[in-house]
Amino acid sequence: MANIHSQKKRILRSERERLENRLYTSTIKTYFRRLEAETQAGESAAAQSTHRELVSTIDKAVKVGAIHRNTGARKKSRASRLLAAETAAPASQ
Repeated sequence: MANIHSQKKRILRSERERLENRLYTSTIKTYFRRLEAETQAGESAAAQSTHRELVSTIDKAVKVGAIHRNTGARKKSRASRLLAAETAAPASQ
């Protein structure tokens, strides 16, 4: 444990920031799992709504620095591909 007062404050701040970053990453994972489940089930309207929320959350996470911008772009791309595959699949059947 640190002896210096400013270092103690820095440790507390780092922990608080880590938890905030975890909140963003956890929320993104939850939305992504929900999007996958909705596309598998063929719930188009719900999938559109979840995709919108997912992209918004990813953009916010990138803005505050919780995730790297390339990671955010990759996750948004994968989500868009999932949604596009879901909308294309019923049309071909």
